[in-house]
Amino acid sequence: MSLLQDFWQLLRPLSSGLTKSFTTSCDSGESDPCRDDAAALTLKFAAMASILVAGAAGVTIPLVGGTLLPSNGGLMRGAKAFAAGVILATGFVHMLSGGSEALSDPCLPEFPWKMFPFPEFFAMVAALLTLLADFMITGYYERKQVKMMNLSVESLGQHGSIISDPGLESGLLRDEDGGALHIVGMRARADHHRHSLSMGAEGFEALSKRSGVSGHGHGHGHGDVGLDSGVRHVVVSQILEMGIVSHSIIIGISLGVSHSPCTIRPLLVALSFHQFFEGFALGGCVAEARLTTRGSSMMAFFFAITTPIGVAVGTAIASSYNSYSVAALVAEGVLDSLSAGILVYMALVDLIAADFLSKKMSVDFKLQIVSYCFLFLGAGMMSALAIWA
Repeated sequence: MSLLQDFWQLLRPLSSGLTKSFTTSCDSGESDPCRDDAAALTLKFAAMASILVAGAAGVTIPLVGGTLLPSNGGLMRGAKAFAAGVILATGFVHMLSGGSEALSDPCLPEFPWKMFPFPEFFAMVAALLTLLADFMITGYYERKQVKMMNLSVESLGQHGSIISDPGLESGLLRDEDGGALHIVGMRARADHHRHSLSMGAEGFEALSKRSGVSGHGHGHGHGDVGLDSGVRHVVVSQILEMGIVSHSIIIGISLGVSHSPCTIRPLLVALSFHQFFEGFALGGCVAEARLTTRGSSMMAFFFAITTPIGVAVGTAIASSYNSYSVAALVAEGVLDSLSAGILVYMALVDLIAADFLSKKMSVDFKLQIVSYCFLFLGAGMMSALAIWA
C-alpha cells in the first residue's frame, strides 16, 4: 500500500499542474492607451483586403512565370533559391521564435512548461513526422504511377505494339543490385517505345541518344534511377502548404483579436509582405509540381484566403478572447513550433539540398553565385520582417 501512496505523491504535482494549465489565465496588467475599437475594426477590414491581395499576388507570380520561363533557366533557379531562403527564415525566425515566446510566457504555470524545452522538442517531432509523411506519400504516388505505367504498357501490348524491353513489359525494372528502379527510368523507356513506333529506326536512335536510354540494353545512368521529380514536387508542395497554413491561421487570429490601431497598422504592412513572400515560395513549389490548372488554382486560393479568414475569426471572437490565457498561449506555441519543424525540414531537405547539391549546380560556378545570393537575400528579407511581425 505504501508503494501506491508513493506513486500517487509523484503523480499529484503532474495532475495539479495540468489542471492548472488549462484553467488559469492572466493578462498584461496594463490598459492599452491606444485602444479604439471602431478604428481597429476599420483597419482589420483593410488588413484582410491587403493580405488577400498580397498573398494571391505572391502565389500567382511563380505559377504564371513557370509557364513562360524555362524551369532550369537562371531566373527560375534564382527564384527557387529565394523561395527556399524565405521558407527557412519563416521556420527559424518567425515560427520557432513565436513558439518559444508563447511557451515561455510568464502566464504559463511553472510545471510543466518551464521544466523542459518544449518548443524545440515539438519542432524536432514535427521534422521527424514530416520525414515519415514525406516517405509514405512519395511511396504512395510511386506505386500509383507504377500501376498506371503497367496499364499503359499492357494497353500498348494489346494493340500489337512491339516492346523489346522485357523489364518494361513486366512493369518492373531492376538495377544491378536487384532493387526496383524508380519511375523515371520506366517513363523514359515507355516514352522511348511509344515514339519509336511512329518515328522509325532513325528517329528511334536519335531519341535514344537524347534520352541516354538504349533501346535494348539495361545500363542505368543516374537519371534512370532517380526519383520522379514530378512526384517529389507534388509531395513537397502539399506538405509545404500544410506547414504554412497552420502558421497563417495563428498570425491572422493574432491580428484580428487586437483592439489597438497602434498594433494593427504595422502588422498590416508587415503581414502583407510576409504573405507575399510565403506565397511566392509556395507558388514556386506548386509550379514545379505541374499540377492541373484546377489543382494549382485550388492550392493558391486556399493559401490566399487562410490569413484573411484568421483575421475574420479573430475579429469575431475579439470581445471574449484572451490572448494571455493558458489555453491560447499553449495552442499558439505548439502550432508555431510544429510548423517550424515542418518548414525547416522542407527548406533544408526538399528545397535547398535538392537544388544546391545537384550536379548542375556543382559544375556551373555562375549559377552557384546567383543561387547563393538569392538564397541569402530571401532569408535576410524574411528575417527582417520579424522586426514588425
